Amino acid sequence: MARARTGVRALGAVLAAVLGAGLVGCSSTGGKRAEDARKAAQNARGEAAVTTPRWTFAMVTHSGDGDTFWDIVQSGAKEAAAKDNINFLYAHNDEGQQQAQLVDSYISKKVDALIVTLAKPDAMKAVVAKARKAGIPVITVNSGSEQSKEFGALTHIGQDESVAGEAVGDELDARGRKKALCVLHEQGNVGHEQRCAGAKKTFGGRMQNLYVDGTNMPDVQASIEAKLQADPSVDSVVTLGAPFADAAVQARKSAGSEAEVGTFDLNPKVAAALKDGTLGFAVDQQPYLQGYEAVDLLWLYKYNADVLGGGRPVLTGPQIITQKDADELAEYTDRGTR
Repeated sequence: MARARTGVRALGAVLAAVLGAGLVGCSSTGGKRAEDARKAAQNARGEAAVTTPRWTFAMVTHSGDGDTFWDIVQSGAKEAAAKDNINFLYAHNDEGQQQAQLVDSYISKKVDALIVTLAKPDAMKAVVAKARKAGIPVITVNSGSEQSKEFGALTHIGQDESVAGEAVGDELDARGRKKALCVLHEQGNVGHEQRCAGAKKTFGGRMQNLYVDGTNMPDVQASIEAKLQADPSVDSVVTLGAPFADAAVQARKSAGSEAEVGTFDLNPKVAAALKDGTLGFAVDQQPYLQGYEAVDLLWLYKYNADVLGGGRPVLTGPQIITQKDADELAEYTDRGTR
């Protein structure tokens, strides 16, 4: 009976928060009041919106602090964790074996659930299986949608990288581009390879991959600049992460090139560049949603054995963002949620 009463109180709290936010959201100042109500419901006095046990969830990704994309993922995860009474832990390493070791350390600590990326799936397969054998539910995010189910994860949350790449190829065609560079900043990342391959599949022009050292931004800029100087026929550059878009813009200027720059992912600088026309387009996969939903879905699984997706990935993108969308998104990019 105690467990049943706990469940009723938890569900009641969630419903009260949702209904309260919904009612306030119908007022004349709906947007701001709904936002205020949402924040108050989640953490009014440092309290969660539910009374379920304080489970511990850990997220281990292949990239992290200092990367604007992963800052947004963490922001979503932390907000969901505060709402769901979750103790949230986070770690990252861009080397596959080190990432696997971090996951293994959380298994040893007997966390209640895990969120991982599969950018380098071969390195992660055994440790994900170990987590499942230990009875720890796993959700994958961002990278590895094709391997997620095979490895035993509950579901995958993110965009289909091949589909996202295909959308870029279509966008380049719509813009009349004929020759493009696809700039890969992390060798061995299967998602990055899929993006460029998808773009090449649908692009009617010629596309060439350019591998750069993503840990060295001056090197990234110099590599792109050299390529643009060597081949003036390149009329488009596609970067695979928001921080690299500015490097491509600077490289274009230094090379005296007319190539248009597009990028995957958003941040405030990308939004501003879209608005002033410095960038042509961006591909948004909603990283905030990836972090938020991963935590929220694991809470639902622990609380109610719910699994979203029916065995298929839960897609958060792609959405092509252009200059016409920049004003609408500025508020959200400024606050770090898009």
